[in-house]
Amino acid sequence: MTMRSVRSALVFSCALACGAAPALAADMAKPRIAVFSGPTATIQNNKPLVTSNKAREQYGLPLLKDQWGHPLTDWPRYQRLAAPVTVYVEMYTAHPLEADVKGLYAPPDGYVDAAGSFSKEPRNPSDKPVYAITLKPEDGLYALPYMGRQANGQPWDGVATHPGAPFAESRQTFVPDASRIFEEIERNGGGIHAKADYDFYRAVPSGGYTKGLPAAQRTDTGAGDIPPEKLGVDFFGYGPYNASQTRPMLAREVNFVQKALASGKYAGALWLEGSPSVEDSAYWLSLLVDTTLPIACNSAHRNRGLVSADGDGNILDSIDYIVSRVWAGDDGRNRLGAVMVQDEMIYSAREVEKGDAHPGGYVATGGYGGVFGSMTAGPYITNVPTRRHTWNSEVRVTQLPPHIDGLLRHDGSFKTVPVEIKNAAGELLPAAIPKVAMLKGDVWYDESGEPDPAGEKGIAATIDLLLDRYPLAGIVGEGLAPYSSMSASQDKALQFAVLSGLPVVKTARGDARGLVKVNPDNLFIEGNNLTATKARLLLTAAIMKFGPLPHAADPAHATPAEVAAIKKRIELYQEVFQTH
Repeated sequence: MTMRSVRSALVFSCALACGAAPALAADMAKPRIAVFSGPTATIQNNKPLVTSNKAREQYGLPLLKDQWGHPLTDWPRYQRLAAPVTVYVEMYTAHPLEADVKGLYAPPDGYVDAAGSFSKEPRNPSDKPVYAITLKPEDGLYALPYMGRQANGQPWDGVATHPGAPFAESRQTFVPDASRIFEEIERNGGGIHAKADYDFYRAVPSGGYTKGLPAAQRTDTGAGDIPPEKLGVDFFGYGPYNASQTRPMLAREVNFVQKALASGKYAGALWLEGSPSVEDSAYWLSLLVDTTLPIACNSAHRNRGLVSADGDGNILDSIDYIVSRVWAGDDGRNRLGAVMVQDEMIYSAREVEKGDAHPGGYVATGGYGGVFGSMTAGPYITNVPTRRHTWNSEVRVTQLPPHIDGLLRHDGSFKTVPVEIKNAAGELLPAAIPKVAMLKGDVWYDESGEPDPAGEKGIAATIDLLLDRYPLAGIVGEGLAPYSSMSASQDKALQFAVLSGLPVVKTARGDARGLVKVNPDNLFIEGNNLTATKARLLLTAAIMKFGPLPHAADPAHATPAEVAAIKKRIELYQEVFQTH
């Protein structure tokens, strides 16, 4: 343990006693970590089960062979024994050079002859020395040949389903929660349970129980039976039956993590999600969850079962990051916000972005840090952010109002619509999540030097959609770097959106290395050095706090007083974008 870790641990103990941070469980000998399953998560996905050659041989089915006609070696899959069984394992086969030093070993448990008969003493020179091992169901998972076949007796050949088959006839490859993954990591020598204890939560899971599950069989943390679940409603996976997560699930993410970390039982949280979207959840949780504890997010670029699958290593690194306490400041509180611990790097949730679909493919955007430290030689922090996050975020869930006035337009007239943001328990309501559209700038699009907002039919349609259907809504426009420049026609069209009550954020495209300069003379919120996708999340949160902008009675002919009122509200938004 580093001196920093020792000091942080001592300070945290004091902070606990002084009430500066949530108290952990009374038994501090072993930390407990909350593990949340997110959507479309390759890190929780497996290669489809394939009927082994053992099964094919037993049931008279054609063997799996390579292109030269040689039988393939079975890939054993982790399974559970139904009853105790004794197996005889040939000595000196765990390593090619064990037999070279056989004199260093204790005697065998017995011998097995060519017919497979066991005896305590050798009866023939060809008898093999063996270990006699009794395997029991309570031992946990063992790697064994997969014997499963289809209902018609045919083998499973490496696919979860057959082309054109309905989802109900498909095998799922995503696990319903991370408990099975942790058990397999333990069996693979990861020592995961020596580091901490874990509770597993199905926040926005990738796999689901389509037939339901009795409470007694649950492996996640929760009460009661799990009712039958539906793809695209209760769980979200990719593949031939793609069902991406929906916007209201952003509320569910926050509520699950917020409630767990406020319980006082945990040393931190892991969030597992698909590699394209985990960067968004990481930032969202960093903005919304009010906690002084660490949140570490993980993904994987390779399915479990592939050679060099990267997910397990990322999980172990996140656990080491949490228990090391390198994230803690002198007051014991998390100084880094949510992070992604990925490929032995500790990334800022605000800046991390998937650059390419391979291990090591994440990058830090913005040009000013974005990497907090390294896991290569153990958790080590080199960079601490100044941005607000988690416990000091201005848009964390505990700072959002219980309700706010939204805005809708009907037949050209505006009306105020009350929107409930949180329930009586302080949980974020799914229906409260604002609708924020994203638009791409194109300075080569205008046909003449004169702005023609009437020609921006796409922007006009977006404005109509937002104003007519969503009481809480906004727009992010991505322009040229670093000025967030869009065409004059686009800017004019977006100004009409602002005058109609829709907050509009302007960001720079690409890596956003330059900070977008705040311009108090325009009607836009400058997005600092956020990417458009991250700016959409911050705007989503800010709208729930500040609500729509004041609208002009006639957006096409706004008065100076109306413009001044709009700019005053924009200042509130701008401050959040400058500090988060």
